[in-house]
Amino acid sequence: MPRRHIPPGVKVFDTTNAHSESMEQKRSFSGAWKNLQFCLIPCQTFFEPNYESGKAVRWKIGLANGDPLAIAGLWRSWKEVDGSHTLAITMLTVNSDEHPLMNRFHKPGDEKRSVVIVPPTGHGDWLSCRSIDEARAFLQLYPAEAMHAEPFPLPPRKPKVVVDDDPQTSLIE
Repeated sequence: MPRRHIPPGVKVFDTTNAHSESMEQKRSFSGAWKNLQFCLIPCQTFFEPNYESGKAVRWKIGLANGDPLAIAGLWRSWKEVDGSHTLAITMLTVNSDEHPLMNRFHKPGDEKRSVVIVPPTGHGDWLSCRSIDEARAFLQLYPAEAMHAEPFPLPPRKPKVVVDDDPQTSLIE
């Protein structure tokens, strides 16, 4: 549900990612999963936090050959008051505790997760899955040797500049 439709005081749940192991039981995702509302989320890379240095450092992850990739997703639609429709997507994730690359990300002690990357040869098959069982076959980790990751920290934030809009303030005192 778009956040603008959530009444004040109601807890907002993050629906950026859906754990593939539990999405069938979650109201936010079960309808799209059962109705086979699959999508591909194209990107060049994605980012994850790495804590090996003791603090979070953003890492960029992509395919080793530099090609764009597609993340398996679910889509859903809401009818707005004006009759238009709003689309929302979520990325599917799988456990990556045993993956040689993706197990390096997220906080120490937290479960390691990875988005599901659909191989280019499987794009059409993912989008045209006709059953839940057929779709489940896609919910696996991408081979580590076909991926590349490197630190890509955010640039330091610039200090905020306070602007005095008072016309009475003199530049020279």
